[in-house]
Amino acid sequence: MNAPFPSTPAVSDGDPRLPLKLLIAAPRGFCAGVDRAIEIVERALQKYGAPVYVRHEIVHNRYVVDSLKAKGAIFVDELDEVPDDAPVVFSAHGVPKTVPAEAERRKMLYVDATCPLVSKVHRQAERQIEKGQHILFIGHAGHPEVIGTMGQVPEGRITLVETVEDVAKLDFSPDDALSYLSQTTLSVDDTREIIRALEERFPQIVAPKAEDICYATSNRQAAVKQIAASCDLVLVIGAPNSSNSLRLVEVADRMGTEARLIQRADEIDPSWLEGVGTVGLTAGASAPEKLVREVVDRLSDWRLVDEEIVTSAEENMIFKLPRQLTE
Repeated sequence: MNAPFPSTPAVSDGDPRLPLKLLIAAPRGFCAGVDRAIEIVERALQKYGAPVYVRHEIVHNRYVVDSLKAKGAIFVDELDEVPDDAPVVFSAHGVPKTVPAEAERRKMLYVDATCPLVSKVHRQAERQIEKGQHILFIGHAGHPEVIGTMGQVPEGRITLVETVEDVAKLDFSPDDALSYLSQTTLSVDDTREIIRALEERFPQIVAPKAEDICYATSNRQAAVKQIAASCDLVLVIGAPNSSNSLRLVEVADRMGTEARLIQRADEIDPSWLEGVGTVGLTAGASAPEKLVREVVDRLSDWRLVDEEIVTSAEENMIFKLPRQLTE
C-alpha cells in the first residue's frame, strides 16, 4: 500500500509550500564500471591530448557525454570515423572482437573501457564455445552490450533470448550441448523467470559459474524495492537508452507505484506532485550524483522537502585502470 498523502499537511511558519517526504535510494548512480570508463577518457585526454575519440557513448548519459565533449572527446559510431593516428576509447558496454581486430590492423592506439564485469561474461562465452556448447544469451536485442557479447563467438554459436515466450520457440533437442549467459543490466526478476524456463525445457543446460547480472544492477533494483511501497511516486534519473535505468522504472511499476524516467530536473512536471506526499528518488548506474542534487533542489522549489537516505547495501567496488594509462 502506498503512503497516503496527509489531508491536512502542516505548513511551516507561513511557508506556502506543502511538505514532501523524499526517500533517496542507496546505492544509486555511478557504479565502479562507469567510474572507471569516465576516468579512462579523462586520463586519455591528459596523456595524449585532445582530441580523443570514443566509439559510441562511453556510458548512457547525455550529461556525462557532453561533459567529456567539452574536455576534448569526440564521440563516433564506428572506427572508420577515426583517423589512424588518433587515440580511441571503446565504451564501457564492450565491443565485438572485430572492433579491436580492425584497430590493430590499422595500428591504432586504442584503450578498452569495457566494464570488467562485462569482460568476465565475454571470457565465459569463449570458454563455453571451447567446450562445444551453444550459448543461449539472455538480453535485449540491439543493446551495445548484447552486440559486444554476441560478437565474441563465431556466428551461429549463440542465440538471443529476450523473453520467457522466446524459450518455447527455441529449436534445440535434449541432446544438444547448451549453456546460458546474460546481459549484466537486466531485471533480476525477469532474468530469473527466463532461466527457470530454460532449465525446465532443457535440463541439460549449463549455468555460468556465477550470476552475470552485475552487483550494481542488483543493488539498485533492491534499493528501489525497499522504498517503492512507501512512495506515491518514484523518480528515476537515467537515459531512455540506459537498460539499467529502465529496469528501475519497471521495478517500481511492478510494486504498484507510479514511476517516471527523467534525464534532468527540468523534465519534472509540477503536476506530477499533486496529491503526492512521498517521493522516491534513485539514479541509474550512468547518472552522476550532481543530477540527483539538481532534482532535490527542483523539488524544493515547490515543496518543503524532508530528505531521508534509505540504504539497502554498501558498495566499495573499485576497478583498476588499464596499465597503458597508469605507467
